[in-house]
Amino acid sequence: MGFLLQIINGLQIGSIYALVALGYTMVYGIALLINFAHGEIIMVGAYTTVFTIQLFLLDKGLPFYLAIIPTVIVCTLLGILIERLAYKPLRNSPKIANLITAIGVSLFLQNIVMKVLGANARAVPPIFNVAPIKIGDMSIPFTTIFTIVVTLLLTVLLQLFLKKTKFGKAMTATSEDYGAAALVGINVDTTLTMTFAIGSALAGVASILYVSSYPQVQPLMGSMLGIKAFTAAIIGGIGLIPGAVFGGLILGIVEALTRAYISSKLADAIVFGLLIIVLLVKPAGILGKNRKEKV
Repeated sequence: MGFLLQIINGLQIGSIYALVALGYTMVYGIALLINFAHGEIIMVGAYTTVFTIQLFLLDKGLPFYLAIIPTVIVCTLLGILIERLAYKPLRNSPKIANLITAIGVSLFLQNIVMKVLGANARAVPPIFNVAPIKIGDMSIPFTTIFTIVVTLLLTVLLQLFLKKTKFGKAMTATSEDYGAAALVGINVDTTLTMTFAIGSALAGVASILYVSSYPQVQPLMGSMLGIKAFTAAIIGGIGLIPGAVFGGLILGIVEALTRAYISSKLADAIVFGLLIIVLLVKPAGILGKNRKEKV
């Protein structure tokens, strides 16, 4: 029973990794850019959640889960702003320039938040005041079930969006070939901006799910979360939506089992060790396919 509970806990944190990894994999799959500032968008979303609860919801007696609305809006606008100001001017530059810019944006956001709000952690009130769900002898927190269900639902909706809608098909076409997409009338700039917007909105959802499970925020919280989510995207197959979700769930389960049965101090080492093994055995990721480029 304890083992099953650890699997469920792993699926919870893995679901959060999966949501964050979806942002990484969408941007990379379409813009061929590794957005290392994605973790900081989650951090800003977490602070937005705290301030929304304290300034608007707490005094009016409204349920705290309503904080998801302003959090998603702020994260989406921040993602669009970053793409327009930092990445768009470098669209035709060498990839290393984009990579360095992404790291710079990440450090910039961290330091701005530390300067304005301080470096100390802030507590987050309980967002979901719902009794645990009992299944036999197990007592599973509502947050755990909610996180897993929301991640699966958003993954299905994202897949349907990409395959069934005009904008989704435009994003798929842009990911295949910028030039060809532009020739058939697709506005590549708008498509890339929409990609960042959707990825950042998912980061907003991930931020509120994360603080509902780990109720504190601080300026550096997005760094390790972002790195692990990026690791999940690579393990599953970066550029693939199913790969991002699969990689996130695998990473979460491995981390939970390591903390429970081996050592919490070794959890991160084993997670990144798994990344090394996957890259050695299958560099394209578990669900990825090796692509040969013609010279």
